[in-house]
Amino acid sequence: MDKIPSFGSRLRKNSVAVPEIIQTCSGINVFGQVLKSFIFSTDVAVIRNTNANAIIAVYPFTPQPVISNALILAADKPIFCGVGGGLTTGVRSLELAIHAEFQGAMGVVLNKPTPNALISDLKAKIDIPVVITIVSEKDDIKGRIKAGVDIFNVSGANKTADIIKRIKDINPDVAILATGGKSDETILEAIAAGANAISFTPPTTGELFKEIMNRYREE
Repeated sequence: MDKIPSFGSRLRKNSVAVPEIIQTCSGINVFGQVLKSFIFSTDVAVIRNTNANAIIAVYPFTPQPVISNALILAADKPIFCGVGGGLTTGVRSLELAIHAEFQGAMGVVLNKPTPNALISDLKAKIDIPVVITIVSEKDDIKGRIKAGVDIFNVSGANKTADIIKRIKDINPDVAILATGGKSDETILEAIAAGANAISFTPPTTGELFKEIMNRYREE
């Protein structure tokens, strides 16, 4: 393979880089863009300073359009926004998803408690991928597929690879985004199980600042 020309900046060296091993997965083609690495963050500063292909923006609060709008405006790459599915569900999730699409989101993410009927409603109303989070092999995988889900977001801690294999046994063609853990070994395990893309949780800004301040003190 020919060497890829690269350009950088002395002011942007301190960015959040995803593990290079993620590039070995197949990726998920969304509207002509092949997405292999997703960064799991709602931190605008991190979102603007990462080499990940896309952003998965899910947070543990009631989804709010103002938050989605701010993240979409700040992002310089595709963003997949959380639209509830648990406490926030039904018509409200549907409206949040429509708003996210109109604002420029590339996809919407639903959490585990989402009823299959809501997935079907979303597929009938929006024209961007619907992602559902899976945390256990006992989740209703067949029902999700029948409802029309586009991408499974597998987050099963040390059971992630087993869940991926379970999904692929049911439907080998379904797209899977999976958490890769903290090491190349766990990322490779997820990819070997069938993950098409990997999500990476970056260090917090506090952790990044700690590294910088320690370097300053040494200097």
